[in-house]
Amino acid sequence: MLTSAEVSEVTLTFADGAEHVLAVEAGQNVLDAGLAAGLPLLHQCRSGSCSSCLARLTSGHAEHRAGASSSLTPSEKAEGLRLLCMTEAQGGCSFSLGYDSKVGETKPVVAQSFVNAVERVAADVVRLELELAEGSWLTFRPGQFINVTVPGTDVVRSYSMATTPADLPRIELFIRLLPGGVMSDWLENRAAVDDVVTIEGPFGAFFLKDKVKAPHVMIAGGTGLAPMLSMIDTIRATPGKKPPVLLSFGCQTPEGLFALDRLELRGHWLPGLETRLSVDRGACESARTGNPVAAITADDTLPPDAVAYLCGPPGMIAAARAHLEALGLSSENIFAEHFTASGA
Repeated sequence: MLTSAEVSEVTLTFADGAEHVLAVEAGQNVLDAGLAAGLPLLHQCRSGSCSSCLARLTSGHAEHRAGASSSLTPSEKAEGLRLLCMTEAQGGCSFSLGYDSKVGETKPVVAQSFVNAVERVAADVVRLELELAEGSWLTFRPGQFINVTVPGTDVVRSYSMATTPADLPRIELFIRLLPGGVMSDWLENRAAVDDVVTIEGPFGAFFLKDKVKAPHVMIAGGTGLAPMLSMIDTIRATPGKKPPVLLSFGCQTPEGLFALDRLELRGHWLPGLETRLSVDRGACESARTGNPVAAITADDTLPPDAVAYLCGPPGMIAAARAHLEALGLSSENIFAEHFTASGA
């Protein structure tokens, strides 16, 4: 029989107020304990490489397992963010989750799809359009991602949808090409219309929050633009007054920018949308020189309750968090999706 010293009482509170108390054993991570108790917790990799099981430590002590690596930056950990799959409780503690208890009830499914289009849209970006096969279905929240198995291999890669649930059965992905990448090789040399592609999802705790009327700030680096497009189109289609949206999108060079005609069109459809383009280097008439984080300034006078969505590499995420908090945004209203190059 376990003693009280070997069991920690952990409280998990969902965004809709639903609260659950877990008995987490020593050496057991909080995610495993929650799933064993039947809680609807979002998760995917269970190894710390994604951020699907993200939570915020609100009281007590809990740290990632010693020696474990994760997708979180040191600044995010310092703010109390934890990945539940890597987190062990050190006595009684509490966590808040950035989603309602109903969200986790949508379970990931495996589905078959067909390639509708493969199009190079920038120097290192391909637009891949898929269509769910008859008899296959999945749904998602704007901002979430799916796993894609590279045809002819057992390699799996994760990509955010650029389309919305209303666009189903059509799914659009923007994929960065990497030298020697397995997915890149398929896209450049073998992908063809009507190819069969296995996908699985949805995954991720990064998605558009419902019924938020405060200003929205979106900062996207490279293909991190994809989930922002899904969110913007969802906002446009939602009845009622729309929140103002400030999108800052940046790439390394002008040749890396993509979907600019789409952003211009949405600016006409959604008057409250303002788009700012940035490139790290290279002359570009339509974009400023610099990074997309610095494009948001104190002159924007963002209120503390503004909601921010960040998608890009870890360094950009860390810089954007610190920058937005310095401008007065609440850390609890800043949501992020990290991505890193697979390298293969």
